[in-house]
Amino acid sequence: MQKIKIHVSLYILIPLIFSGISIIAIIVTYRLMVRYVASSNEAVVYVTIWSAILGVLAFLSAFLIVWFLLRPLEEFVRYTESLNLLKTTTDKSSLETKTKDEIQRYSQVLTQVTNLLTRVEARELFPNIVGQSRAMRAIFTQLLKVAPTDSTVLITGESGTGKELVATSIYEHSRRNGKPFIKINCVAIPEGLLESELFGHEKGAFTGAVAQKKGKFEIANGGTVFLDEIGDMPEATQAKLLRVLQEREFERVGGTETIKVDIRFLAATNKDISGLVKENRFREDLYYRLNVFTLNLPPLRERIEDIPVLSEYFLAKKSDKVVFSSEAIQMLIGYSWPGNVRELQNVVERAAVLAEDGIIRVHQLPGDICSTRSPSGKDDEEDALNIDERLERIEKCMIVEALSRTGGVQVRAAEQLGINQRSLWHRVKKFGIDAESFKNK
Repeated sequence: MQKIKIHVSLYILIPLIFSGISIIAIIVTYRLMVRYVASSNEAVVYVTIWSAILGVLAFLSAFLIVWFLLRPLEEFVRYTESLNLLKTTTDKSSLETKTKDEIQRYSQVLTQVTNLLTRVEARELFPNIVGQSRAMRAIFTQLLKVAPTDSTVLITGESGTGKELVATSIYEHSRRNGKPFIKINCVAIPEGLLESELFGHEKGAFTGAVAQKKGKFEIANGGTVFLDEIGDMPEATQAKLLRVLQEREFERVGGTETIKVDIRFLAATNKDISGLVKENRFREDLYYRLNVFTLNLPPLRERIEDIPVLSEYFLAKKSDKVVFSSEAIQMLIGYSWPGNVRELQNVVERAAVLAEDGIIRVHQLPGDICSTRSPSGKDDEEDALNIDERLERIEKCMIVEALSRTGGVQVRAAEQLGINQRSLWHRVKKFGIDAESFKNK
């Protein structure tokens, strides 16, 4: 005879246990009071004894429950710490704190394990996208959710943030992987030829159309189309694209035959599409059709934790014998990078060529990076900062650079900065620096 197992959630089971103990206590206490009401002294003795028994019973019940729940967690934490994978940063004061606050200890270890797993997952699933900061891990999480669907994705972000890489990753993790993946740059194709490129044309449709030609949409049937720089698409073409998005059908230029296609659309832009809609430079209905799922890629200046990682990645692609000096890394971290990752890649490649004795030094970096002001219209932003804000920016850059040099080990980073670990920990929290992203690179 098969046993029937009933699974009860701990959120229900534990409150039920203590509620039962409380009910039993009330009933027994009431019975004792009724039975010995004539003799107040005897009643007091029995109630006292029962209270003691009840207290011991409640303590043992709570102890067993806590032991049952926390014992596996304690074993996991001890085993994880023994592996030395998390590079935990401890000193004498932190060890004392750890013994006093076990919950905080468990929370820190579990957080570090989670961060480690997400970084490993990111490297395995998205090897072409380099980034371990919280901002990028949030992007990876969204990618994994939207990639298996057929939803239209609008990728926004400044120029050079890696929108094409993200679109490619979505395709590679989609159900349409292995089917056609057509990339179309809406700026690179002249306006007069864009419709012919997208929809194709019939023979004789215009001067030079000596034969029938299939368009990109027709070639991509069953696959994915990536429309880069969609914000620069001519308004006349926008109306025809809207029909394809809505009906999944179109006609070739100069033709009358309706062609039906099964396509997933991805689009990207470095412009504010909603602003273009308000200025009547982009169709509102097309914008809503494209804006089903939006991925906004953060600029490099908002994820400075990734600058050392990206720098090493690009440098390794050019030469495995060249390294950055600590001062050069500090300069890279302190720069605002208006050209984002693309600009960083160009700077690293240039510096690798100029490196002497296998070390890239500050004087081998472009003048814009070494200057106190950043280019491309960032002067107004710098001028608007008061002295406290500028000092905080410098302090944040120094902390990031120290964490990068020490692999995220906060004890060593604090020693290099000349401060104690607790002070460093408070600064890391204050500036929102993801110290875990510097570990296990």
